[in-house]
Amino acid sequence: MQKIITVPLSTAFMLIVATTFAQNSNKMSQAPDAKKIPYPISYHGDTRIDDYYWMRLSDEQKNADEKSRDEQTTDVLSYLNAENDYTRQQLAHTDAFKDKLFLEMKGRIKETDQSVPVKENGYYYYTRFEAGQDYAYNCRKKESLETGKEEILINGPELAKGKDYWALASYDVSEDNKILCYGTDIVSRRIYTIEFKNLETGEMLSDKLEGTSGGATWAGDNKTVFYSKKDPQTLRDFQIWRHTLGTDQSKDVLVYEEKDEEFSCFVYKTKSKRYIVIGSSQTLATEYRVLDTTNPNGEFKLFEPRERNHEYGIDHYGDKFYIVTNWNAKNFRLMETPVSQTGRAHWKEVIAHRDDVLLEGIAIFKNHLIVDERKNGLTQLRIRRWDGSGEYYMEFQDPAYAAGVSSNPEFDTEIVRYSYTSLTTPNSVYDFNMNTKERVLLKQQEVVGGYNPDDYKSERLYATAADGTKVPISLVYKKGFEKNGQAPLLLYAYGSYGYSIDATFSSTRLSLLDRGFVFAIAHIRGGQEMGRHWYEDGKLLKKKNTFTDFISCGEFLVKEKYTSNEKLFAMGGSAGGLLMGAITNMAPNMWRGIISAVPFVDVITTMLDETIPLTTFEFDEWGNPKNKEYYDYMKSYSPIDNIEKKNYPNILVTTGYWDSQVQYWEPAKYVAKMRDNKTDNNLLLLWCNMDAGHGGKSGRYEYLKEIAMEYAFMLDLAGIKE
Repeated sequence: MQKIITVPLSTAFMLIVATTFAQNSNKMSQAPDAKKIPYPISYHGDTRIDDYYWMRLSDEQKNADEKSRDEQTTDVLSYLNAENDYTRQQLAHTDAFKDKLFLEMKGRIKETDQSVPVKENGYYYYTRFEAGQDYAYNCRKKESLETGKEEILINGPELAKGKDYWALASYDVSEDNKILCYGTDIVSRRIYTIEFKNLETGEMLSDKLEGTSGGATWAGDNKTVFYSKKDPQTLRDFQIWRHTLGTDQSKDVLVYEEKDEEFSCFVYKTKSKRYIVIGSSQTLATEYRVLDTTNPNGEFKLFEPRERNHEYGIDHYGDKFYIVTNWNAKNFRLMETPVSQTGRAHWKEVIAHRDDVLLEGIAIFKNHLIVDERKNGLTQLRIRRWDGSGEYYMEFQDPAYAAGVSSNPEFDTEIVRYSYTSLTTPNSVYDFNMNTKERVLLKQQEVVGGYNPDDYKSERLYATAADGTKVPISLVYKKGFEKNGQAPLLLYAYGSYGYSIDATFSSTRLSLLDRGFVFAIAHIRGGQEMGRHWYEDGKLLKKKNTFTDFISCGEFLVKEKYTSNEKLFAMGGSAGGLLMGAITNMAPNMWRGIISAVPFVDVITTMLDETIPLTTFEFDEWGNPKNKEYYDYMKSYSPIDNIEKKNYPNILVTTGYWDSQVQYWEPAKYVAKMRDNKTDNNLLLLWCNMDAGHGGKSGRYEYLKEIAMEYAFMLDLAGIKE
């Protein structure tokens, strides 16, 4: 059996970063030069040399205080800080513009604002912001919004005070409305601590659950919760525990452990509040166990054993479970089964499989079933009466949009709450009467300073991919735009995990549109916009379709004169950052500039290392490189392995030091190797947020500073200075 062959890192680290700070118009004349320490990684008789493997730090090294840092940690931090200094200096001439963009985007946000209240179990729950505050107040009122007294459940501004990072995962209230539980993260590693609050006295309980995924599910006795714990090394959700209020976490009971490293587990309660459900999932399979909420100390019952290539989800209504499943149904179908007989042999079809419609989920009400579907790349909401007396589809108007069932905890109601948005329609919340079809707009995102959707136009286009496949493109621009090839255009995509990128509104994006930019979304394979096959044709040994689809979309937009190669920009993040790295290597001359956010660019090295978070249960997304066929295919597109001595476009790469999903060293190594090989004089910049993880800074406004930097980078390259 072949192994990874490694060479130990030198124990005598020299100064890793050699930088020359010669002044030239307030810019560094020379970029940071990362030291090379060759580190061979051999597999299948192939040896890859990683000159920058030394940049990888353990969590223990990252958490060390300044006095106890080892030499490697000091050198890595010196390199990252030097890159940040270089980026600051290279973009210094845009500082005033960047500040203007930040204030402009911040100014569109209604500072004192409140969400639409959601009624549950006799209380109205809502979130509100006060002017000048980065964090929200989570509140409720009993019985009436007009006369009920406000209770502040979670005081975000107070809890986040003095912290560089603070994030609320979720919160839940016991069924007797007396105890609140909520999870918070103050590091940005997505490891949460769950705490409990007595809502009658306002006092915090002594109970504290560490190392969790952030959420807890109440049993029906109002004193028992179930929660998932993370593996401290891989951060995989691998255990479900039962906790009883008033006891120490050390007394908690392990009720389920997911021993297959390709699976993660989770726990939730059905909308009917009848069952606690433990789920296990990976890319190609799911499995569930159920327990009556009135018997929290009982044994969970296996619903249907896992089977490779079988994905299913369950919900409960009356004396039946309802199952959304891809069993003999690539685009999924809906089945039902008695609560006493959950095995597949007892499943009965409710909605059949359709080749042209993807069934994405269901929402259950007393008299109605809502089916969330996707056809021709667009979401549809189908409403059926349980008594079989009729069904219909809700109507939407925009050429490209996003619509979905919102929060609907109440079961016995004829009203469904749903959300709607498009590239020109701000985020909107509606109540819809399923009997009368009356639609009431409860709230539409207010764009402070004024916004008129009639000033903008959206389109739905189709590019032809290299293999003849038609790839949808959603785009928006300000009216007055002319198709003459003179406009700058930002093309965005993701293209992985079957995650569909819908056409949604963004008030920050107006800062580009109002300055003449066109914004476009390429709905490339690897997502699931056009059905399950769209996903399957953009993963594993077909992953390159994702990249060639994106290139084809760019070529189409240039050919149709929406833009030109001199003004075409590309952007993607995380797995979309892999996309950016691939298209940078495959078509470097197509782009004026590329923004690659928290990019997954070192595919083989990461997928060979099962100690890194997310690796093991992503083998069915990317492949396992221990298999030579997958190793060779990954190597043919992995961005860091395909950097060559050639010209590249202007590139801005962003990352977070505490990122648990794409570790900071991937983009750092990528930039170092790119800088060592590129033969052009274009910008290559790395920005590492030292206080944040995968999602960037916490808070309502802080993230806008990074968007302002990205926009200033693009606008400056497009020749737009204000």
